[in-house]
Amino acid sequence: MNPRTSQAEPLAAFVFVGGRPCLDLVDTLGKRGTLDIERLPAPEHLGRWLREVGLANEPPPVSKDELDHARELREAVYRLVRCVLDGARPDQHALAVINRVAAVADLAPQLEAATASDTNPLTARWPTPTPVDAALSTLARDGIDLLSGPLAARVKECESPDCTLVFLDDSQARRRRWCSMDRCGNLAKIAKYRSRGR
Repeated sequence: MNPRTSQAEPLAAFVFVGGRPCLDLVDTLGKRGTLDIERLPAPEHLGRWLREVGLANEPPPVSKDELDHARELREAVYRLVRCVLDGARPDQHALAVINRVAAVADLAPQLEAATASDTNPLTARWPTPTPVDAALSTLARDGIDLLSGPLAARVKECESPDCTLVFLDDSQARRRRWCSMDRCGNLAKIAKYRSRGR
């Protein structure tokens, strides 16, 4: 259940500006409605993303069905984020998807001694026979926690007209406008400077 995904970035660098894992999952589809840049075009990309978001120590093997489930969860979370942003009634199908995925056993971390090469003497491992399903459940539960609590009012969409990334505004003044100052914020500053120079 993913929207049209017309473009994939080969070995795309993932974007982690959401402030919450469930929002980082939403942001694996960039430039929604225009280019629809798919950052999870194949199962191995989801495995890599799960490692980079911190839900796996190594990229787990991912099936095509698990990739489809991840995309379905991503779109359900996005539709519910849109409902919050737009003050609209929740999408019933999206609610059913996120609740179904959250009902699966989530990741249960185990604390272990790190290898000698690690800077921290302790590390977390997530031993489970179904690492992808458990990780998706963890993401669904994160979405439920975020969207049902007081932080839902701090979820925003980047104000750049070319960007659709969502993020949790954790700034003290709650005035964050851009997904990231390194990305869209910098481009907006440059555009403003150039328009003044004209």
